[in-house]
Amino acid sequence: MRHVADGARVGAAVTLGTVTALLEAAYLLLALPFLGNPNVAAGAVRLAALEARRLHLDPALLRLAPDLEEGDGPDGGRALRYLAARVPVGVLGGLVLTLLVYGVGMAALLGRAWLTGGAFDGMTPTVPLVSYFVLAGVVALFLVLSGVAGVYALERRLARRLLAPDPTEALHRRIAELAESRAGIVTAVDAERRRIERDLHDGLQQRLVALSMLIGRSRRGRPELLEAAHEEAQHALAELREVAWRVYPSGLDSLGLGEALAGVAERSGVPVQVTCELPERPPMAVETAAYFVVCEAVTNAAKHSGAGLITVDVRRCGTMVVVRVRDDGAGGANASGGGLSGLARRVAALDGGFEVDSPVGGPTTIVAELPCG
Repeated sequence: MRHVADGARVGAAVTLGTVTALLEAAYLLLALPFLGNPNVAAGAVRLAALEARRLHLDPALLRLAPDLEEGDGPDGGRALRYLAARVPVGVLGGLVLTLLVYGVGMAALLGRAWLTGGAFDGMTPTVPLVSYFVLAGVVALFLVLSGVAGVYALERRLARRLLAPDPTEALHRRIAELAESRAGIVTAVDAERRRIERDLHDGLQQRLVALSMLIGRSRRGRPELLEAAHEEAQHALAELREVAWRVYPSGLDSLGLGEALAGVAERSGVPVQVTCELPERPPMAVETAAYFVVCEAVTNAAKHSGAGLITVDVRRCGTMVVVRVRDDGAGGANASGGGLSGLARRVAALDGGFEVDSPVGGPTTIVAELPCG
């Protein structure tokens, strides 16, 4: 069934490509007198992006999205050259599909005539004649279907050849992305250090000062204060454990991501439903990033959204671990805020994707895709 579905998808792509080739040929003819116009190049980029989607190629991978802002530059010209080159390929696909339709139609007419006991073009069914037509039909069908697959493969190769940036350009862009990612990591680490310092200074340090004062007063003849000192010590220990968990959860190494997320749910002031379905443990860097995405998202929802329920879903999708956190709060989360932007940088450092959807009125959904293949 999978091969049949793939074949149908390829056939649909080639059929659609025939139609778009004719439309693009008309576009090129009409735009020929205005090739210097930036709008013409921008339109070509949009058409090329649609072709990339039709061929199940990622327009971002082919660097088409930035070209919409640079329609009059070299990338716009590259899109125009691609459209001109794929017109004959699309026409070729149309011819192959025409042969397929014609062959199927002739086979249907022949079969109907012979099954009703008649003759087709003066030919009556005999064993040698039927065997000949069946064999010829199977061979012709194989050749035509191979032609459809060949046209599809040729279109994908043509798109990659003419639309993708040259290796030097791709290397420069990758270097720029890595430099930006490294700067983001440094910023995120500094922000995390400042937050840990605030937690220690404003919380734990104050409790330890109060504990020291209580112990000092009890030593000066107030033994009843020892109970208060013991209670303050318990609070300080709890806060110290919380800070340690926020720095790095020790249970993540020994228990795995599912148990660590269960701990996040237990410590949350808002009910949290956790679903973690991973066939095997992902790399440690992926587990750590997934944990902190959930931890930060749950903390933000509990503090700012007024949510009554938070759902966490972690599962493997192909080569990606997808983390989805959703709350039923008021929405309006700022993706550029300190916590969420830090998560985005952490995920980007692993070449992952990070999205925040938080319309005013809710709900808020945070999705992180972490590569682990």
